Amino acid sequence: MQRRFLSSVSGTSKTLNHRRWNVKQVKNSNFSSALDEIRTSIDSSDFVALSLQNTGSYAAAWHRVSAIDTPETSYLKAKYAAERYQIFQFALCPFSLRGSKLTVHPYNFHLFPRDELKLGMPSYSFSCQASRLTAMAREGFDFNTCIYQGISYLSRTQESASKFLSGNPILADAITVPSSPATVADTVFVGRIRSRVKNWRQSCLDTTSKTEDDDLVSSLRKLVLGSEQYGSRLCLTIDVCSERQVQLILEMLTEFSDDVVPLLIASKSRGTQAVRAVFMSSKEDMDLFKKELQNLENEENRRVRGFREVIDLISSSQKPVVSQNYLSDFTSIHAKFLGPLPSNVDDFSSSLSSAFPDVVDLSQFMKEISPLSNISNLPAAMSSLNRFFAPVDVEVANQGCPIKLNEDHQSHGQNAVMISQLFAKLCTIQKSDPSSVQSNEDFQPLASDEYASSVTSCARNAGDENVKIWSKNSRRVSSDNLVLIWGLGKKMTAAMLKNALQQAPPVFVQEFDVKFLDRSCAILVFWESGSSETFLTAVNNEEQLGESLREMVAEGLRVAGYDTYKRACRLGFWEADLADSLEKTLESSDTESDSDTKPSEIDWTSELAINFDEL
Repeated sequence: MQRRFLSSVSGTSKTLNHRRWNVKQVKNSNFSSALDEIRTSIDSSDFVALSLQNTGSYAAAWHRVSAIDTPETSYLKAKYAAERYQIFQFALCPFSLRGSKLTVHPYNFHLFPRDELKLGMPSYSFSCQASRLTAMAREGFDFNTCIYQGISYLSRTQESASKFLSGNPILADAITVPSSPATVADTVFVGRIRSRVKNWRQSCLDTTSKTEDDDLVSSLRKLVLGSEQYGSRLCLTIDVCSERQVQLILEMLTEFSDDVVPLLIASKSRGTQAVRAVFMSSKEDMDLFKKELQNLENEENRRVRGFREVIDLISSSQKPVVSQNYLSDFTSIHAKFLGPLPSNVDDFSSSLSSAFPDVVDLSQFMKEISPLSNISNLPAAMSSLNRFFAPVDVEVANQGCPIKLNEDHQSHGQNAVMISQLFAKLCTIQKSDPSSVQSNEDFQPLASDEYASSVTSCARNAGDENVKIWSKNSRRVSSDNLVLIWGLGKKMTAAMLKNALQQAPPVFVQEFDVKFLDRSCAILVFWESGSSETFLTAVNNEEQLGESLREMVAEGLRVAGYDTYKRACRLGFWEADLADSLEKTLESSDTESDSDTKPSEIDWTSELAINFDEL
């Protein structure tokens, strides 16, 4: 494939990652006016590329997704980060590809979780990673714009809750299922309310026949009956003490459904404090009233929804979404704009697919091109593609604002354009028709099943036991053959540890590997099945150990199987050191079985290591 597409690049050609496009910057001040344009851009495009910039990604080295992670532990790590950190920029780029012409509509949204409605939502606080904020500052990120002009938002779950907190009356849903059999107290309560409603309704019907001399009598009648005004219409407010009473009143009011519309008055505790019955003068008046309520609700929803309006536009369009980092991006999107993240990866995939049924994971796609097999950085991937003859002409359809940055700075909004361009070039290289890509399952010409990972594919079964790690020279190993080891000396290296372990026959007569996951904990990879169990047993029986290893055990060396690591992630023990998390897990009385009932397989590579200079 490389010889087939290899071509020379002229000296005058610009490297792709140095290209700048005019990206439309969207803030709170121009968000409302830009919505129609954004809707048109999405509707007229075939794909939607997105890229997020958060306030952090991981709090400790072992919190990063690594080669030892199963789909479940990878999701739990991403879930922890998504709930902990905030989205500051959301780059969106609807695009279409026709031959070699790529038409893009790039936008960059500045976000900030401001409690504009004084409802305690979306968030009072969030975490920031110092290194991430430093990097953003170097890139020229304007924190003042983000904080003071960032677009706020509510998730779908928070929007539902805001209906009760806003204090606006809510149109009651039609009663389709009758309540449970009534008690004597229920019968007495309903009878009393029915009598009150009948008298009030009759007084409303009699108002059309009153004379000018009846004003005093009418006022006294309203006072006695408790009649009020809801706008220009008469209404009756019925206080309630429980949701059971609400159900009984709504069922009773169906007897007067021809000219009475029930509304629910929410309390600050998100319950219902009263039912308001509104009298309608005619069928036309009822239709008009319901339309007014719906318009009021829609206007209120748009006001509280904020940036989530864009998320809903993407979801409703059903266009394939292209992401360079599926797991990180979509756990953040789910947590901020849809609702709380599910506890396991299966429920997450199911929940996400209902909103975004077609997701293309660019990192999986790039594995098909051998030079990109070890590239996870967008500019590096774009530069690597210069060696292929895959011409793509980029046309920016929407008129964005010129980016005035230093040469070392890059607007985050450029990333989504780069994703769309990289996707187009990969399609060209693979000689595939992008219009045929509708989901990851239909994406097989571009991303073969060999590289499919349940952690990075919405359309795949999240219960798949295979974890694919993007690296060369990897070997597949069962998670049953992994052992975590900690309580080591501060100066201990992987080579020193391996040398000490090799002196402990018969456990280490077979081939094995040792790597540090962080400063506190290493992992042993046994290539012979059953060796891990033998080693765990030997540590508990010091007579089977060599002298050096026996001394290490006496000095505090600890070991545990891979299940302990999975439990630590599931229980949420996200300590700074993995060793501390494993200790807490072993001390925990939790006995719930792990969601992964079968041993997982990972692709282990000798390149897996932690560079402590980067921490």
